[in-house]
Amino acid sequence: MIHFEDTVCAPATSAAGAISVIRVSGPDTFRITDRLVSFVSGDTATSKGYTLKYGRIFNDPAHSEELDEVLVSVFRAPHSYTGEDSVEISCHASGYIVKSILEAFVSAGARMAEPGEFTRRAFVNGKLDLAQAEAVADLLAAGSRTAHRIAINHLKGEYSDALRSLRDKLLELTALMELELDFSEEDVEFADRSKLRTILDDSLGHIRRLSASFRDGNALRNGIPVAIVGAVNSGKSTLLNALVGDERAIVSDIPGTTRDTVEETMTIDGLLYRFIDTAGLRETDDKVEQIGIRRSLDKLSAADIVIAVLDGCADSSENSRSLSDIQARTAGHQTLIAVTNKIDISPAIEGTLGISAISGAGTEELKKLISESQARRFTLEDTVVTSARHYEALVRASESLERVRTGLDSGTPSDLVAEDLRSAINELNGIFGDSGSFSTSFAIDFQAITDLIFSRFCIGK
Repeated sequence: MIHFEDTVCAPATSAAGAISVIRVSGPDTFRITDRLVSFVSGDTATSKGYTLKYGRIFNDPAHSEELDEVLVSVFRAPHSYTGEDSVEISCHASGYIVKSILEAFVSAGARMAEPGEFTRRAFVNGKLDLAQAEAVADLLAAGSRTAHRIAINHLKGEYSDALRSLRDKLLELTALMELELDFSEEDVEFADRSKLRTILDDSLGHIRRLSASFRDGNALRNGIPVAIVGAVNSGKSTLLNALVGDERAIVSDIPGTTRDTVEETMTIDGLLYRFIDTAGLRETDDKVEQIGIRRSLDKLSAADIVIAVLDGCADSSENSRSLSDIQARTAGHQTLIAVTNKIDISPAIEGTLGISAISGAGTEELKKLISESQARRFTLEDTVVTSARHYEALVRASESLERVRTGLDSGTPSDLVAEDLRSAINELNGIFGDSGSFSTSFAIDFQAITDLIFSRFCIGK
């Protein structure tokens, strides 16, 4: 375990609420706390871990001014979040009180923690690996039940354990091939080529499944994209407002009002969706509107779900052309839901769902269709990749193993095959944060990776 020389402090809760928690961690935690807090009995230095102590906290070791009555939770190394001696001070959620307590700790020898520093210390001290540390951020940002479940699984280490198992198989084969190189003059083959190919096929299959899951993971993290498309004045903006329950998009009878995409998120049956109102599709000479239409088509192609809005008051041939155009632009992996708007004044077109964006009629049925279209997508308990960094590493690992397989089939020398194996192992190591890899350049890059990851955390976590 690495012991940090300094002690850090920061608020561990947001400003909202009646109670605030201040976290302190590091070698001088107990000494500083006992100087600033007068406990009813005993002190933190001699208390057992997982102890809750009541006392009064002051602005300096001389106890010049009482700041608040507090409860102090005691955590002894290594059984704390950071792996260090730590306390969590529960006080009243006054901005003045929190600020004064932090100032008192800094004056007594601590310093303010940087963003993500507590989790960084947990990582360095072996309490979490890097993938688990990133899962902490995912857990805090989880906007739906499914995203929360996946973040919890990653935090528990299931994802890292699967990758380590895969990495260890490749390590064993690499070691055997390295041993062959030591005995190359004696023409000895330690690595069973058929076994190697079997493991390679299994490893490649596993990595490809993980890589393919990133599309789902990215949707879970940012919201499943739902593009609302159709002709001008078909009611797309009104439908967006009706779905999210807010006047999010500008509504007007003037054709071409929406010139850019408008996005809003909401949760339906435990999944986060990102609804995208788009510019009306039509031929126009207006250059600004043309830009909006191009963006609409881009959003349509990138969406997982496309809602084609037809105007119940429009000519049937216009609706037919509009729907045919949208169908032609929709790929096989996308879900297309056709709706007829304005059923309060005109009947629904056959084969479509009738809705009234103004009155809200049919919108609950539309939400049900949206939910049902994704129900099977996230029912499995398989590991889902949510990080672009992980996805890119898995792609590179897959490419390295492809070269290994090609090398084996073509009789490439063992030293070159082993080099590609080491490259794949380095990529897997980089996902869960094993800096003890083969490559010196990786160790340099690894520092930059960890700096970037923890800089995205909030202060206090």
